Amino acid sequence: MINTRFFFASLTRISKLWETSFTVSPLPPHLWETGDYVVGEILNSTETSLKIELRSGRMIQVMDGDLVVGAFGKRYATLEATGDWEAIEPDGIMEALTPAGLFGKETSRSPLIPPLLQLRYQGHVIVRDKKLRMQDCILPVSSKRSFSLPLILIVGTSMSAGKTTSSRIIVRQLTFMGYRVLGAKLTGAGRYRDILQMHDAGADAILDFVDGGLPSTVVPESTYEEVLNYLLQRMMATEVDVGVVEIGASPLEPYNGAIAIRALAPHVRFMVLCASDPYAVVGIREAYGPCQPDLIAGIATNTLAGAELTEKLSGIPALSLIEKRHLPKLRELLSQALETV
Repeated sequence: MINTRFFFASLTRISKLWETSFTVSPLPPHLWETGDYVVGEILNSTETSLKIELRSGRMIQVMDGDLVVGAFGKRYATLEATGDWEAIEPDGIMEALTPAGLFGKETSRSPLIPPLLQLRYQGHVIVRDKKLRMQDCILPVSSKRSFSLPLILIVGTSMSAGKTTSSRIIVRQLTFMGYRVLGAKLTGAGRYRDILQMHDAGADAILDFVDGGLPSTVVPESTYEEVLNYLLQRMMATEVDVGVVEIGASPLEPYNGAIAIRALAPHVRFMVLCASDPYAVVGIREAYGPCQPDLIAGIATNTLAGAELTEKLSGIPALSLIEKRHLPKLRELLSQALETV
């Protein structure tokens, strides 16, 4: 199989498939699993403005007939779309649930977003007579140490609440303060751009659940716990002083964010809650007790009115981190939280 025929979506970035000899062969649905690498043929490129995110993180416009290598997975986004590879029908029609090549059948979509890229299943990626899964491509961890990395934790009331922007800003400020920083995203649906933004902001190392072999974290709790333990070992293997960790979506959504928060809690020095609006802060704290942040940021704080109402309702300091005038206060809070590091 000539690999130049294919576009490799960013979920393949752990695989090196672009330099591997493989074939593509259809398999019966009872052999399909989350994380299987599969090939889809683009069907509706002229009907949508969405693009495919390559393994480098670069976005490209694809055309009908193009073959894209991605992976089966599930998405349950509150504001955009939901989908599931297990819902794919015998016709093999599926969608790119994220531009990273997260393939599954769309089960619902907000009318506020354009149609998703539609593909037809062509087959599984076969290497040495076996289907290739994301889990087959993770790096080994040479040594196992008890997790002890101090963390800045970024949690949200929902998707699109400002978590990635806040993570990027916090990474930049920590690097200005002289810290070596790890940027990580431990739950969500696969996209490379989020942790790449942390890298661009100065993070010395980055990783996410894709590095643990998952296309998204909508998986059984036992599966996620195993991957999380692996990711914590990978985090400990980095030569950094502090980790900035984003929890995708919210802890109440089926991405296993609550499990991640519980596991990380003993090591969290500072928690930022990014909120979509002031009332969402109250809602998430009442619905999910363990989420007791030190700072509110995100969309709810974009105006003075929003920030003041957020503080009034929650009793927690609220700052718009995208405003330069608030960065000295942010650095002061981070310095206090990390003074023993």
